[in-house]
Amino acid sequence: MFVLFKFFENLVDPYVPYEERDKPPTRLGPFMMEYARPFRRVFMITGLMSIVVAAIEVWLIFYMGRIVDLLAVGPVGFMENHGFELMAVAAFILVLRPLLQAVDVALLNNAVLPNFGTLIRWRAHKHVLRQSVGWFENDFAGRIANRIMQTPPAAGEVVFQVFDAISFSLAYLIGAAILLSVADPRLMLPLLIWFGLYGCLVLWTVRRIGPASKEASDARSAVTGRVVDSYTNIHSVKMFAHHDRELEYAQEAIERSRTTFQKEMRIFTLMDLALVTLNGLLIVGVVGWAILLWVDASASVGIVAAATALTLRLNAMTGWIMWALTSFFRQLGVVAEGMETIAQPIDLVDGPDAQPLVLTEGKIEIDAVSHHYGRDTGGLDRVSLTIRPGEKVGLIGRSGAGKSTLVKLLLRFYDVEQGRILIDGQDIRDITQDSLRSNIGMVQQDSSLLHRSVRDNILYGRPDATEAEMKEAARQAEADEFIQTLEDPEGRVGYDAHVGERGVKLSGGQRQRVTLARVILKNAPILLLDEATSALDSEVEAAIQETLYGMMEGKTVIAIAHRLSTIARMDRILVLDDGHIVEEGTHSALLAKGGLYSAFWDRQSGGFIGTQEATE
Repeated sequence: MFVLFKFFENLVDPYVPYEERDKPPTRLGPFMMEYARPFRRVFMITGLMSIVVAAIEVWLIFYMGRIVDLLAVGPVGFMENHGFELMAVAAFILVLRPLLQAVDVALLNNAVLPNFGTLIRWRAHKHVLRQSVGWFENDFAGRIANRIMQTPPAAGEVVFQVFDAISFSLAYLIGAAILLSVADPRLMLPLLIWFGLYGCLVLWTVRRIGPASKEASDARSAVTGRVVDSYTNIHSVKMFAHHDRELEYAQEAIERSRTTFQKEMRIFTLMDLALVTLNGLLIVGVVGWAILLWVDASASVGIVAAATALTLRLNAMTGWIMWALTSFFRQLGVVAEGMETIAQPIDLVDGPDAQPLVLTEGKIEIDAVSHHYGRDTGGLDRVSLTIRPGEKVGLIGRSGAGKSTLVKLLLRFYDVEQGRILIDGQDIRDITQDSLRSNIGMVQQDSSLLHRSVRDNILYGRPDATEAEMKEAARQAEADEFIQTLEDPEGRVGYDAHVGERGVKLSGGQRQRVTLARVILKNAPILLLDEATSALDSEVEAAIQETLYGMMEGKTVIAIAHRLSTIARMDRILVLDDGHIVEEGTHSALLAKGGLYSAFWDRQSGGFIGTQEATE
């Protein structure tokens, strides 16, 4: 049995190589067909098996009518005349029918459903990971994750209903019409009338359930986004005592989810009432007409019995078919909502002829770069700058002056709106993003970590590093000592201890030191430091400062700092203000100039810039 399961489960590989598209299909049909391509052969066989199973069900009802007619003749000579036929039918029902049913079920449950959902989730996650940083900054992480998670099972449900209900029911209805026409063509009339009315009801339901389902799905995603936002920022929620405020914020979305779901359920209630009435007409029409034909000696008892069994079976099936159809279109609505994320085009891609970065010296040229994030103000405005190979440059300025924008553009998290950035003479738009970022090490002010072990987080800088190299990087970052004391709730200790979501189980200083260790291990030729020691106490900072300056040897460095003492030893300091470089020079030269840098230095307390209050 296990071997049979494996056979069906391995009919399709959900991780089969495929051509990645920067612009996936944005219409529902082509979108589903794109994912269904590896399943074409399996889908054809599954559809055929659904038709075979439906035909067998209809034939069984027809044969029960034949048995009734045979029994009406009387018992004399019954077994002699029909014994072999009955034994053959019994063998078919006991052996062949279960085998055919098993193949049908295994194809759907074991070959299609697990692999189809997995394929969609894998490809969707792969596509979303290729999106730019700016794309993620414009959405909720919770909503993105929710769509990645809910779209695959919804698409799987669509496929399930196509083969389990829609193709089966169509084959069943066609078979029923054929059976009744063979018995007496007049019996088809009430069935056709009922089928027309039933089709109108289906059309009415489908037209309303699709939009209602999409609206309900959007509302559920909004709930997830708001709830995850509260959980992700639980420290702020607790610190500002905004428990009730967060509940109100969530309740607004939860209430909208409830009202949209109510609208959806009203459609189902009306559908059920109409369906019961239509099925009553079906039973009375077909069975009543069959009885009248029998009274006129135009139909046998077997035909009446078969017609009765068939209509009762259709009566039981219609509710299931309707629910299957509404589920089909409801899940299509969920898929359509998920497409708003999964099918978005990649807005920042490598050029068609992009080549890996060939880094020879580490020279950075910023040529008349302007970037305002699509707005009229903010960011950078016509900035030109050359950083020599191995030069250490400090970058300071008020909040919003453009420091982080410069770093994001250098990493190509965004494409410059005007101008260009070159590394060793190569425009970063003409090189691959992976090769660019693999040559840049960065320590950010927001030192978030992956919810994995300390070892995994440090090795993220260079996965092929040895254990000794990883621990040496931790030692240089003054992290080895505290790492040895870590233990998580599952009992994992030291480097195996998990740090929690975004490193929440560690203090800010501990997270910063693990981040530093990761960058030390990466040992990239270009180094970006964005408030690299902001979360450290003075004693640890003093020790790490020497490590940082050791790291900088032979590297091209850009360091952002509000604490001026951390960049005073830089080769050159740039002062940004309102998107422009307004001053540059060494620490002593800028102090002597008596400009904005000097004002910052005079106003700092304990080594910090009064970035919000410093005057021009």
